[in-house]
Amino acid sequence: MLHKIIRIEATPVFVPGEVDVAGLTIAGKLSGVIVEIETAGGIIGHGFTAVTDEEVIAAIIRSVVTPNLLGMDAINREAISEKLYWLLTPRGQTGYASHAISAIDIAIWDIIGKSTTLPVWQLLGGARSEVSLYTTFGFGSLDQEQLAHAASGLVKAGHKRLKMLVGYHALARRDQGRSLDDVIHDDARRVRAVREAVGDEVEIYIDANCGLDHYHALRLAQNISDCNIAFFEEPIADNDPLKLADLRNRISIPVAAGQSEGQLFRFRDMLTRGAVDILQPNVCICGGYSAGLRAASLARSFGVPIDNGGTFPFQNMHLHAGVANGGMVEWHVVVIDICRKLFKGLPDWDNGKLTLPTAPGLGFELNKEALGEFSKGPFSLGHGKA
Repeated sequence: MLHKIIRIEATPVFVPGEVDVAGLTIAGKLSGVIVEIETAGGIIGHGFTAVTDEEVIAAIIRSVVTPNLLGMDAINREAISEKLYWLLTPRGQTGYASHAISAIDIAIWDIIGKSTTLPVWQLLGGARSEVSLYTTFGFGSLDQEQLAHAASGLVKAGHKRLKMLVGYHALARRDQGRSLDDVIHDDARRVRAVREAVGDEVEIYIDANCGLDHYHALRLAQNISDCNIAFFEEPIADNDPLKLADLRNRISIPVAAGQSEGQLFRFRDMLTRGAVDILQPNVCICGGYSAGLRAASLARSFGVPIDNGGTFPFQNMHLHAGVANGGMVEWHVVVIDICRKLFKGLPDWDNGKLTLPTAPGLGFELNKEALGEFSKGPFSLGHGKA
């Protein structure tokens, strides 16, 4: 059986990134897990997940996933998805499981693409050969003046859709003595500074990363209602659908969420509650392309658009190029540098768009040398025999 799974390897990585934006150095770090799956026919697919505890995910894949997937046919992706669901989330749990499932599922689709000689985006539907990008740049490490300077520089370079962070983990950092009132007052000044720097023609998006409560998210939205914000991403802790719906009904800014969700019923609840204007499944978190397809179909049935939240454009571009209701993909300037260290053959930003690769599978490969540099040590199980 050529497509029999004979080896699964999970490598936790911790990667620094650094980028120059209009003369300003912006740096960050990312933890993640690289997964490789090998078949008896010699095809190797790779997958990725991040924004999680990388060592926990690697251990889950090593100790729980791999013994149950070895010997399965990699082409039978639904059988694998069902196995993973009942193995890791038998009672609908959310959390680490969806990260492990995402990395495995992406690698499976990479194998299927390489086996059929088709790129993943065409296997997913082939709706378009390029996707639009929005650029995430506005991090908490930049002061108000630097934010405005960076925004102006990006606009001059052709970036017309800009996202900045607000809240900055305010709830999680209450013990540091900074009140949420102070946080949102500072946020309002920062957002207004960026709007003044770029003018009226540039789209601005804001993202709280679930760092605010309902009250402060509402006050912030009201304070910047004159800034023409295109969407407010993950404004409230826990992505609580009831609170999101109430917030959405009270403010003029569209609400976006979903990048951190790992169960289909969570997307369903957001849609049925009227909690979001834009749904944001992320294939590196929600359960891979298999789950992303389902979330996209749900959104379409409600007439709600989808965008990529939570970055990782090179994996997510396939979903948004594949489905007819695909939307924008996030170009996170620091994560792009990190991805270029981990992967080879990535497409580049071109006037606010990404052109999808025509090579089979994901269309890019692992940088093995860099993987060794940033690895915390591989977790593997299986052998190379058919």
